[in-house]
Amino acid sequence: MSRTDPSPLTPSTTYHPIEFSEISRGAIEVLDGLNDAGYASQLVGGCVRDLYLGRHPKDFDVATEAHPEQVREVFRRARLIGRRFKLVHVRAGREIIEVSTYRSSAAAIDPEHKTEHGRLLRDNVYGMQDDDAWRRDFTINALYYDHRKRRIVDYVGGVADLDAGVVRMIGNANERCREDPVRVLRAIRFAAALGFTIDSELAAAVEEAGPLIGDVPAARLFDEVLKLFHRGHASATYELLREYGLFSHLFPLSAMHLQRAPTAGHEKLYRLALRNTDQRVSDGKPVIAAFLLAVFLWGPVRAAVAGHREAGVPDHESEFIAADEVLAQQSVRTTVPRRVATPIKEIWVMQPRLESRRGRAARMLENKRFRAAYDFLVLRSEAGDADSEAADWWTRFQGVDESQRHSMVRDRHQRSAKDRPRRQRRRTSAA
Repeated sequence: MSRTDPSPLTPSTTYHPIEFSEISRGAIEVLDGLNDAGYASQLVGGCVRDLYLGRHPKDFDVATEAHPEQVREVFRRARLIGRRFKLVHVRAGREIIEVSTYRSSAAAIDPEHKTEHGRLLRDNVYGMQDDDAWRRDFTINALYYDHRKRRIVDYVGGVADLDAGVVRMIGNANERCREDPVRVLRAIRFAAALGFTIDSELAAAVEEAGPLIGDVPAARLFDEVLKLFHRGHASATYELLREYGLFSHLFPLSAMHLQRAPTAGHEKLYRLALRNTDQRVSDGKPVIAAFLLAVFLWGPVRAAVAGHREAGVPDHESEFIAADEVLAQQSVRTTVPRRVATPIKEIWVMQPRLESRRGRAARMLENKRFRAAYDFLVLRSEAGDADSEAADWWTRFQGVDESQRHSMVRDRHQRSAKDRPRRQRRRTSAA
C-alpha cells in the first residue's frame, strides 16, 4: 500500500552502503556552499537511490531550505529555471547541480492552481524538509543524504522499499497520479530501469490515470518519451507500457495499427529496434529520437501511403504526404520537433530506394541519413517486413572497394533487366 502516514518511519540512519567517494565534487561544493551560508542542504532523490543501490548517478540534485533567490546569492554561476516549481541550476566546474527548495504539503497549494482532474499547475509553496519528503512522488526518490553527518534521512520508508525492490507512491496513489499524470510514466521508467515491481495500489492508479496523459503538454511528453526509451531499458519499458495500457496513450496511431494488423510483423520490428537501442546505449554509442519514432510510426505511414496510392496519387508524392500527415497526428500527443521530423521522413523515403537498389548506389552512401536508413532496413528484414536480399546487398556493398561496387551495381542492373517482362513485338498484317 502507499505511504500515507506523515511521521518518520526511519528518521535517519548511519548504517547504509553509500560510499562517500562516489559523490561528485560539484555536488560537495554546492552542499558546502549552502551549509556554510547557513542553509540546511542535502543530496536528494535519484542520486541517493542510485548510490544506495551501488549505481553511479547520472547527476546529483540538492534540496535546501534556502529559497531560489537566496541560492542565487550564494553562487555566482547560478540561474533560475522552471515555472510550475522554481529551481536553480548551479554550475560547479563542468557539472550542473540542480538545487530545489523544500516544498510544502499538497494541502497548502491553492485549489485554483489545479485543473478539474487534480493536475497541479503551480507548485511554488515552500516548507520544511519533512513536508518536502511527503510532496515527492515515490518512496525510493524521497531519501536525503546528509554529507557532513554521512547519514540517510528517510521519512517515508524508502530504504525498506529499495531493499524490497518496490516502486511505491507516497500518499494516495490515485490523487498523486492525477496531480501529475506524468508520474504514471515515471513509475514505469523506474520499474523498468531498476527491475523493481510496482506496488499493487500504484499499479491500479497507473491504469486508471493513463488516459490523463492526454492532458499533459505534448512537448513535455516528448521529453518523457526520450527518458523512457533512451536510458538503456527500452525493451523492459515497452513491455510494461503495453502491460499497463499506456503505449496507446503515447502512440495512438501505432497502437491502432497493431490492433488492426497483428500479424504484420510490426511488433516484432518494435522489439528488435528496442533491443538494438538498449545495446547501443550499453556500448556507449549514440541513439537518436528519430530512429525509434520512425520504427513506431512505420506501420501507420505505410498504411497512409497505400491509401493515397489507391486514390491515384503518384508513389513518390504519396510518401511525402503520408509522412507529413502521420507526424502531424503524432505531434498532437507528443511533439515531434522539426529536427526530429526531418530525419524520420528521410529514413522512410529512403526505404523504397534501398530495397530497389535503383539509382546511384555509391551516392546514397554519402547521404547523412544512409546509416540510419540502412539500419532500419536491416531490422525490417529481420522482422520479415523487407526482403533480406536487399539488406544483405547493402551490407556487402559497404564492405568492398570501388571496383567491386561497380561490379555489384552492374550485376544488379543486369539482373533487374533480365527479370523485367519483355515487351511483345507488334505484328503487322500484310495489306
